[in-house]
Amino acid sequence: MDTNNTVYLDYAATTPVDPRVITAMLPYFHDTFGNPSSVHVFGQRAEAALEAARDKTARALNAKTTEIIFTANGTESDNLALRGIAFAEKRKRGANHILISPVEHHAVSATAHQLADEFGFELEFLPVDEYGRVNAENIKDRIRPETAVVSVIYANNEIGTINPVGEIGAVCRVAGVPFHSDAVQAAAHLPVDVHKDQVDLLSIGAHKFYGPKGVGALFVKNGTDLLPTMTGGKQENGLRAGTQNIPYIVGLAEALSLAAAERTQRNQQDSLLRDRIIGRVLEEIPDARLTGHPTMRLPNHASFVFTGADGNRLLMLLDVAGFACSSGSACKVGQPEPSEVLSAIGLNREWALGSLRVTVGSGTTADQVDRFLDVLPGLVEKARRK
Repeated sequence: MDTNNTVYLDYAATTPVDPRVITAMLPYFHDTFGNPSSVHVFGQRAEAALEAARDKTARALNAKTTEIIFTANGTESDNLALRGIAFAEKRKRGANHILISPVEHHAVSATAHQLADEFGFELEFLPVDEYGRVNAENIKDRIRPETAVVSVIYANNEIGTINPVGEIGAVCRVAGVPFHSDAVQAAAHLPVDVHKDQVDLLSIGAHKFYGPKGVGALFVKNGTDLLPTMTGGKQENGLRAGTQNIPYIVGLAEALSLAAAERTQRNQQDSLLRDRIIGRVLEEIPDARLTGHPTMRLPNHASFVFTGADGNRLLMLLDVAGFACSSGSACKVGQPEPSEVLSAIGLNREWALGSLRVTVGSGTTADQVDRFLDVLPGLVEKARRK
């Protein structure tokens, strides 16, 4: 996808809205515009659209309709999950221990830190291997009767590594401890199945899978006690007050349904381009290293570190050359320190400051990838000059 002659290679940051999703959303901006809480016909039509979208979302995740809560984005879903379950478990059984990985998105890690710093919870970080992957056996060793929640990211946004969520869920289920997974990156590419994965809470955000920005969802397993963090009305089973954004919710459900239906085709196309990028970068650029797991990684995701390079300078050079990429997480662009994720997998400063994330998607062509790969070695060399 070219915009002003720039090739977009940052699909992990956000994706363009699928035209079919826009078509599904349009009637709910003007024709069917009612408040779903209203009793008249306008409200009834909006409520019908809301519940149809809830059902479609549930089917895509193998969940029950009553287990889907709509939010404003993946970050809010993470916040509601972690904060809501921590407070509920503390109230119910005095649980005050939170167990997360050190490679979580800030929506989880910052929430966990706040719970520790402001509300007295004990925060413990799980070990990860050199690929940023959590071993379920390590959770067995660290989970306690007073653990309020375990939260492990499904697939890492920065290095693409996929975690063994089903194995982790099984450990937590046996221990009777709620398990949350941030699946914001995963839902676009992986067959997320909340029953098979044995999660109690799972977060997604629409703009990662060709839906609109400003809408997300949280799966909450029936019977899970959750304290609402946004109070007011009784919308969303009393867990998230506020008039629902019907056009965007319809868009999320349509985008997620399309992602599930077209997953195989999309992944085949993306993985071919991903593997071409990984192969040529490691072959043609000296002192380059792939970050994340070599095989258990998102199909559209290639991420690297280049020793001695300035990652932010590399991004600027690429932008001038007509390629939009990212340095790890989009939230970290401009940050002068190595990311927590790269530090957690054991990379020293000399390596970690030279990171690059390249993610492909629906508009990416083989010609675009080859043009990118032709210019990248020279730009990395420039980014290494002091």
